[in-house]
Amino acid sequence: MKKIDGHLHLVKTIAGLNGKGRLNALGDGKAIWDDGTVIQLVPKGAGDDAFTAEAALSLMDQADVEKAVLLQGSLNGYQNYYSYQMVKKYPERFIAAFSVDPFADHALAIVKRHVEDLGFRAIKFEISQGGGLHGYHSEKPFRLDTDAKVGQIFHYLAVFPGFTLTVDYGSSEQISYQPEAIANLAARYPLMDFVVCHLSFPAADHLHRLRAALELFAPYPNIVTDLSAIQDIIGETDFPYPKCREAVAIAKELLGPKRLIWGTDSPWSASFNSYENLANWLSASDLFSEDELADVLYHNADRIYFKDSAVKAAANAVDPAFD
Repeated sequence: MKKIDGHLHLVKTIAGLNGKGRLNALGDGKAIWDDGTVIQLVPKGAGDDAFTAEAALSLMDQADVEKAVLLQGSLNGYQNYYSYQMVKKYPERFIAAFSVDPFADHALAIVKRHVEDLGFRAIKFEISQGGGLHGYHSEKPFRLDTDAKVGQIFHYLAVFPGFTLTVDYGSSEQISYQPEAIANLAARYPLMDFVVCHLSFPAADHLHRLRAALELFAPYPNIVTDLSAIQDIIGETDFPYPKCREAVAIAKELLGPKRLIWGTDSPWSASFNSYENLANWLSASDLFSEDELADVLYHNADRIYFKDSAVKAAANAVDPAFD
């Protein structure tokens, strides 16, 4: 069955930034944070100091993954321009979201450049305390639905019906955890699509918390969630991940299979579990019918990210910096 990876990161240059400082490449796919934490960022054999489009396509082709959504995150460092270049190079395989620090002096100008010049029709807010904006803006916790700087960006994006807002707000013990904000924004901007990453960070021993978050989302058809990295979050490496299945079963019950997007969060997640296993676990879970599985693995990401308007905007984009 064909698939779209709804949550993939390309890494031309490792440039991570979070509460641990900067992330520095070590080679062989490893990297070290300024506080001394060493991670295997890229799965062995997929790159030494980068995870290129070609490396990603090799993994995708082996797993029958037709297309991928390129997202940004502080773990890898924002790869906005490389993502733009790779969408132009491989338009049949990739679509991309960009990211911006909303507290940068020129944040709104950056947003306008990516939308109007570079043709992006999706933005990723990596606000988690563990890996994103709240890790290096901890002096000023903020909410997506009330902060004035973030509001400027939303007001601008509202001019583009069908724009996609993807949010990673981290786990429940982090100050960045704000499912209520997503529900408020979805009500405020009904013509936008909202994607909550990582199934709202489920904890296997606190599934009532997951249920509470998804019940907030249920009344709003413009909120979907992706299922990426839940193996890492729950701590499972035994295929086909029965604890993850239990969490996804709740999501299927409360949101339905047309509001779930499969994804991997590679390259990092593919260093814990093989890309092949991440690509095949939902099929092996026996949780969905064949038609439902086709929605989760392909059609939902196609509907949310590969809209005709988004594909056309990307195809027509020309960077005036080099015109």
